[in-house]
Amino acid sequence: MSEQRHQQRQQRLKEQVDARIAAASETRGILIVFTGNGKGKTTAAFGTALRACGHGKKVAAIQFIKGEWPNGERNLLEQHGVEFQVMATGFTWETQNRATDTTACQQVWQHARRMLADPQLDLVILDEITYMVSMDYLDLDELVTALIERPLEQTVIITGRGCHRTLLEMADTVTEMRPVKHAFDAGIQAQQGIDW
Repeated sequence: MSEQRHQQRQQRLKEQVDARIAAASETRGILIVFTGNGKGKTTAAFGTALRACGHGKKVAAIQFIKGEWPNGERNLLEQHGVEFQVMATGFTWETQNRATDTTACQQVWQHARRMLADPQLDLVILDEITYMVSMDYLDLDELVTALIERPLEQTVIITGRGCHRTLLEMADTVTEMRPVKHAFDAGIQAQQGIDW
């Protein structure tokens, strides 16, 4: 391709991008969903949290499903003023106790409700909350109401597999992680600092 053709193509692309930027005039917080069966949902959410912190934004995070094992994201982000609330029961297939898991979910959900009502928070992460809805530990309508009533400028990230269609429809941005290949499937152990 000649330099002139390349430059013309890039100029057309620039004009398209500039037009889309000019058309985006609304300013408000958004609802982001990272879902799907692939790895990287929580990683994407906390990558966004790092970006927000780097720009001086106030961030808070709720982790459903997670246990009490060392958490690299929490270790770093708490040093930058990020509040973490963790359900701390571990994976539901380990506990196998619906009543205990429901109670733990409801307890940490109270922190999430507080965060979702706090106009000082720019970003709230609800990590693995999709499981709480699909397993009926958390009422979908209660979550939807809290999301609708949150401060206008607050962005929320929801992560987890099997996100309910109502949440997908509400979301401004949805990314579905698709598994192509995973080291664990080849018998390679999950690694601290890489996988968790």
